[in-house]
Amino acid sequence: MTTQPASRARQVSLPAALTVRELGDLLAVSPVEIIKRLMTHGVMAAVNATIDFETAAIVAVDLGFDPQSAVPAPAAATTAIAPDEDEPDDPASLQPRSPVVTILGHVDHGKTSLLDTIRKTRVAAGEAGGITQHVGAYQVERDGHTITFIDTPGHAAFTAMRARGAQVTDIAVLVVAADDGVMPQTIEAINHALAAGVPIIIAINKMDLPGANPDRVKQQLTEHNLVVEDYGGDVIAVPVSATKGTGIDSLLESILLVAEVAELKANPNRPGNAVVIEAELDPGRGPIATVLVKNGTLRQGDAVVAGEISGKVKAMFDHRGQRMKEAGPSTPVVIMGIEAVPDAGERIRVVADEKLARQMVDDRKRRREAAEQRDHAHVNLDTLFNEISAGKLKELIIVLKADVRGSVEAIKSSLEQLSTSEVKVKIIHGGTGNVSDSDVMLAEASNGIILAFNVKTEPSAAKRADATGVDIRTYSIIYQLLENIEKALAGMYEPVYNTVIDGHAEVRQLFKSSKLGQIAGCYVLDGTLKRNLNVRVIRNKQEIARSRCEGLKRFQDDVREVQTGYECGVVLSNFDKFQSGDIIEFFHEERAN
Repeated sequence: MTTQPASRARQVSLPAALTVRELGDLLAVSPVEIIKRLMTHGVMAAVNATIDFETAAIVAVDLGFDPQSAVPAPAAATTAIAPDEDEPDDPASLQPRSPVVTILGHVDHGKTSLLDTIRKTRVAAGEAGGITQHVGAYQVERDGHTITFIDTPGHAAFTAMRARGAQVTDIAVLVVAADDGVMPQTIEAINHALAAGVPIIIAINKMDLPGANPDRVKQQLTEHNLVVEDYGGDVIAVPVSATKGTGIDSLLESILLVAEVAELKANPNRPGNAVVIEAELDPGRGPIATVLVKNGTLRQGDAVVAGEISGKVKAMFDHRGQRMKEAGPSTPVVIMGIEAVPDAGERIRVVADEKLARQMVDDRKRRREAAEQRDHAHVNLDTLFNEISAGKLKELIIVLKADVRGSVEAIKSSLEQLSTSEVKVKIIHGGTGNVSDSDVMLAEASNGIILAFNVKTEPSAAKRADATGVDIRTYSIIYQLLENIEKALAGMYEPVYNTVIDGHAEVRQLFKSSKLGQIAGCYVLDGTLKRNLNVRVIRNKQEIARSRCEGLKRFQDDVREVQTGYECGVVLSNFDKFQSGDIIEFFHEERAN
């Protein structure tokens, strides 16, 4: 390290994004030293990789500098952009707002039927001809009060929005069939709602069926941390029949009661702040989005930013398809005028004008590209101890999946005993069956990891985990699972890698090339040879060299791979001293859990 003592105490001005090499130049240290420091914080970055200000600042502090932002936020932007949701309003400006409700539950337990019944019997007065379009959210009235319902496909969509930082729901209504009781998806829905920290109301549906047994449902719920009022708890349970329409009024009354206790308020007199419920590309109208106004007021003509999309609200419609000029807190509206289709859960902010909106989008794109170098910053066993030591992690959140219920309970109990004074081990969901998209979304939303015991990961879930940086660890032996978590908490965890043999080739002829040196003419004995794989050169049953396959040739053509039974030319990196009869073994390393 080349840092001079006098320079270590001085301030350093860092831009919003810069390369590792540029950071080394600013701090007067070798880029290699920067890379080492980044690795200790779980960030893998090459010399020319771009990192954001926050990451660069961590390294600067490590090296004794006082990092300062080189680009202060423009004054115009701070006043033109809608305040963040977490920014407190003046209490005098707050006014009561309607509760936002999501209905969750097991498939076939009557979620859709219940929504339809509520919609038909209680939709806001004045609606002629029923619902004219499906907009993903609608409002109903009860005794002069309005309730907003979000029509989602289930807890997966509910958590997908939360994973994007969009906590849109105030109350979750959990539908449980009185004749069927608590089922696997019911448990998942409970855990997703509890993880979101929203009040839960139980709607015990299908009370009109002969096999209805509400007491059994209430008893089962106690096993999953939901104790209803009849059993001395604080969870409201309402018997209903979606097909008969009974109990609907009681359910709506319960929703209003919970909302009243929560004292839901918002400030309508500030720029709009909304969340996308769903969006699509309409062939005739272009990109349209159903949004829920969280705070402030959204108006026709407002310039808006939704993630990396900008636009202007050209038209707004309510859930009945009628035009609106403005929408206040807890109001669902369909908007037109955005430039592309945003993702569900994306936040929409009102800004001063379209020019500023485009500037913000450009800035967000640059920041995202820099942040992607941080490998999503999700909790990972490999970097867990560093996160704990840096004080960044107080809880290790775990989603646990196993083959049988007994394994879930045994592992859950053992894991919870690993909690220390520095970090608490918390299992937010334990279930049976393969790791699904829903599990990955829950881990993503909660910044947790997934432990899979004797089960597989569904392909779509593996793809989502890879894209979002969620760490999935698979085990077949309980003590190995517990040992790895314990070592990670203590900072002793070292990833284990297995060597996987991909194939063998026998050298049968030698060719000389002025550019490539000696090329080995080979016959593929077994497996598949691939370019860029690691190789061992074996002569007389002894390894004489290790290298990497730099090129494969079939006749005059460069190829990516060669199958068993074919001939090919092999070029290795830094080795060309082949002899006829040599065996070239191709292999790669895979991390073992």
